[in-house]
Amino acid sequence: MLARRSLLRAASQPSPLGAAPTNARNMATLREIEMRLKSVRNIEKITKSMKMIASTKLAKAQRAMTNGKEYGVANSEVFQNTSVDNPAKHKLFIVISSDKGLCGGIHSSVSKFTRRAIADKENPVDSDSPIMIIGDKSKAQLSRALPKNLAMTFNQIGRDIPTFADAAGVADLIVKSGIKYDSVAIVYNKFVSSISYEPAVMEVQTEDMLKESPGFKAYEMEEEATKDLTEFTLANAIFAALVEAHACEQSARRNAMDNASKNAGDMISTLQMQYNRGRQAAITNELVDIITGASAL
Repeated sequence: MLARRSLLRAASQPSPLGAAPTNARNMATLREIEMRLKSVRNIEKITKSMKMIASTKLAKAQRAMTNGKEYGVANSEVFQNTSVDNPAKHKLFIVISSDKGLCGGIHSSVSKFTRRAIADKENPVDSDSPIMIIGDKSKAQLSRALPKNLAMTFNQIGRDIPTFADAAGVADLIVKSGIKYDSVAIVYNKFVSSISYEPAVMEVQTEDMLKESPGFKAYEMEEEATKDLTEFTLANAIFAALVEAHACEQSARRNAMDNASKNAGDMISTLQMQYNRGRQAAITNELVDIITGASAL
């Protein structure tokens, strides 16, 4: 009689829908799965929106990169006939990155390339070669690896498509900084395709190296003209690297948001299946309790 009353009491008070079984203490309840589904769906909406924005910016960045590459071509034509016999060892490294994240490992690639270039034994450079960084992301990485080499940092450059005025301002601050160096190595990301990029370096010669080159010794040039030429070629090289690095950043951000959206979709499918199974199990348990109670009566 007592067992029959207990059974009727259990049948009259079924467990709420979505509650985890008593023997599964660590199993997620349906309410928790539903909340996770809602949060993942919101994240998927955000990543899809960011992908669309990055795709629009990438088209503009590619057009700017095509125009900006002409500055780098002009520099390469100048330096083709100004090679020197003794390679520079005390280089100034200018690392091109940005202030924004959510674009994969694009900032880590230039930071790793800079560290390898300074530690390279085949083409040795001075271990105390100064480093100037454009962008806060590479600054945070290189400040931990090479804190003694940091000479100057720039930010708030490249938030939109870089302009020649931005590059000229950076070049002017570098010239006025008074830091001694034999040559300039600009480390940036080279645009390969819309889905790939690779770190690269662009060499820029200084005023003294231009004067010592055989191509310049053949002509009589005023010192002011040589100085203006070196400053202008430095600004040209920085601008060409900035626009190409900006295009790589937008491409990497679009690919990163695309991968994030796909991962969110896979997670939504997994959570939805888990939710459906849990809901079916909860309904089955309630039917068993009702049928058991009805059979007892």
